Amino acid sequence: MKARSDELQIFVCVIECGSISAAAEQVGQTPSAVSRTLSRLEAKLDTTLINRTTRRMDLTEEGKYFFEHAKRILDQMDELEERLSSRQQTPSGRLRINAASPFMLHAIVPYIDEFRRLYPDIQLELNSNDLIIDLLEQSTDIAIRIGTLTDSTLHARSLGCSPLHIVASPAYLEKHGTPQAVADLANHTLLGFTQNEGLNQWPLRYVHGDRWPIQASISASSGETIRHLALDGQGIASLSHFMTIEDIRAGRLKVLLAEFNSG
Repeated sequence: MKARSDELQIFVCVIECGSISAAAEQVGQTPSAVSRTLSRLEAKLDTTLINRTTRRMDLTEEGKYFFEHAKRILDQMDELEERLSSRQQTPSGRLRINAASPFMLHAIVPYIDEFRRLYPDIQLELNSNDLIIDLLEQSTDIAIRIGTLTDSTLHARSLGCSPLHIVASPAYLEKHGTPQAVADLANHTLLGFTQNEGLNQWPLRYVHGDRWPIQASISASSGETIRHLALDGQGIASLSHFMTIEDIRAGRLKVLLAEFNSG
C-alpha cells in the first residue's frame, strides 16, 4: 500500500510540533489517532521513521530523509492548489467564439481591445460562419446566433434583440427615388439572402400582414456582403441595427419606411 497525503501531513505535523499531543491538537484529532496514523505509515513503508519513548522522540535516518521529501511534496501540493485557485480567479486558456461574420465584425471585434485589457491570459479564437455548424465538432465554447433556435441539448441564453431597418444609400435613392409605401418596393432593386429564406420576410406592415416577402434581385449568403451592396448603391436591404447603426449615423445609409416597420 502507498502512503496517502493525509498520512504525510500528520507525520510532518508531528515533527514540526515536536510531539504527538501537540500535533493532535493542531490537526483536531486525539493523540491515539495520530499515533495510529504514524504506525500505519511506518508499516506501509516497512521502516521506522521515529524512535518514540515516553519522554522524547527522535527521527531515524530514514525518518529524516522521508521528512525532507514529504515536506517538499506537501509544499508542492499547496503551491498547486494556490495556482489552481489563482487560475479560477483570473480566467486563462483558449476561448473559441463562433458567430456570423456581420455580428463578429460589428458587435465583437470593436470590444476585443477592452476584453484583452481585462483578461490578458485568455487566448481568443474568433471563427466566423454564416451557416449552421456542428459546435461540438468545431470545439466551440461560445456560439452567438441570431433568430429562433432549433431544439438542442446545448445551453442557450438570450443576449438581447436587434431590430431590422430597411435601408438604402443616398446615391441609390437619388437615382431611383424613395419608396413612400410598402407596395412601392416592387419597383425597386431589393437585396436578399440566399441561405435563410426567413430573412427575406421583411418586417413591414401591409394589407396582408406584418411580414412582407420580397423577390430579391441580388442575393448573398452574408449580411456583410448585402451591407456593402447597399452602401455601393446597388439596392434596398433589410439589415440589423447592430450592423447598420454607424452607417445610419454617418449618413451612408438612410432608413426607409420606418412608419411601416413591424419589427
